[in-house]
Amino acid sequence: MSRGLGPEGERLAAEHLTARGLRIVARNVRLGPRGEIDIIAKDGATIVFVEVKARASSRFGPALGAVDARKRARLRRLAEEWLQTAAPNAFARFDVVTVERSGTRTIVRHLAGAF
Repeated sequence: MSRGLGPEGERLAAEHLTARGLRIVARNVRLGPRGEIDIIAKDGATIVFVEVKARASSRFGPALGAVDARKRARLRRLAEEWLQTAAPNAFARFDVVTVERSGTRTIVRHLAGAF
């Protein structure tokens, strides 16, 4: 995540999800050296794994473009590991929340079922 937004981007993403009825289960879940899940939420009975991407400017392209195939595969592996111990029979979904700053405006977008 951009150093320009950092924790603020994840906070805004969590607020956005909560306002849409999701319940935040955990944030910044580190699974050893394998990586971290930004946000784990529940949407009804569905466990939602959320990748948050924030950009303080468009200099490096749109935030959504940073969620490439490698990042999606890593998140899937981390989610499988988390589900094995925390909710082995749960249905899961993968969402992406982007937080982009444009001048004085901050735009939060939520792509449910992104991959």
